[in-house]
Amino acid sequence: MTKVVYQGCSYERLDDESVLRCLLRNGIRAPYSCESGACQACTMRAINGTPTTVSQEDLKETQKALGYFKACVCRPEDDLEVTLLDDAQKHKYQMEVVEKTWLNDEILRLRLACEESFDYRAGQFINIFKGDLIRSYSIASLPGQDAMLEFHIKRVPGGVVSHWLSDEVKLGDPLIVTGPMGECFYHEAEDVEGLLAVGTGSGLAPLWGVVRDALMQGYEKPIILCHGAMKAENLYYVNELRELEARYENFSYFPCVSTPDEAELLTDLSLGFPNDVAFTKQPSLAKWQVFLCGHPEMVNNTKRMAFLAGAALKNIHADPFVMALPT
Repeated sequence: MTKVVYQGCSYERLDDESVLRCLLRNGIRAPYSCESGACQACTMRAINGTPTTVSQEDLKETQKALGYFKACVCRPEDDLEVTLLDDAQKHKYQMEVVEKTWLNDEILRLRLACEESFDYRAGQFINIFKGDLIRSYSIASLPGQDAMLEFHIKRVPGGVVSHWLSDEVKLGDPLIVTGPMGECFYHEAEDVEGLLAVGTGSGLAPLWGVVRDALMQGYEKPIILCHGAMKAENLYYVNELRELEARYENFSYFPCVSTPDEAELLTDLSLGFPNDVAFTKQPSLAKWQVFLCGHPEMVNNTKRMAFLAGAALKNIHADPFVMALPT
């Protein structure tokens, strides 16, 4: 008999019993509804072991990559360690602030160290706690490549948490976070001809991770990154991205400014909003993966434009940076 492991306890499955029924029989209050694999209410995540193919049918490729599966139709051949999705979001980690560096006048690079094992994908996000206040920040670092977790914090006028992180939090201070969460990360997909990434402001953070992740995994098809700001002084990581562009023939980087002055017109910046520049570089997005991060209006408009340009909805990954309401 195989076993289902949940929160450190091991439960033996009976005959042809599903993972869901095994947990319910042992008093675990797991969510479920139809028990036919249709509603996906019982979706869980496998931490160790491999879910069955049938239990991952109809799930997004990003969800499969995270180990998501439908517990009501999962009858694994080997032991499976699982967690409920809510459990993953409730676990709190204590991380230490190890670096604070201003990348420009409004964006702070914050690097954190975590003593616990913290498994994530570049482009996902965490929640940072300041008392009862919670703010979400995307992960710019790359697991296996970057020693610390990296975040790009935009210092928002009137933003309580961003000002706290910028002005009050010191090196060595502990931060309480939950995560990782989100599905805006690179994953292998069949029948894909390229990858387009479009971002504004600190929306570069997840894209910096996503693009490097794809390249590190040996992605050989075209990758286009368009990152925009109002002025050249608001851009950042330009040199780093130029170096990445020089190293990989299939990667093209276009820094964009929407309100240039005369000096900026003489540089190699692209004039216009990053989504407009992106569609001039790649008008057809059929069979392309698309990653959109930054201002909500840009993200939502570009998502619609990408779909009209031929991108399948399953291949459009959007992460709008919605500003929290004032407290």
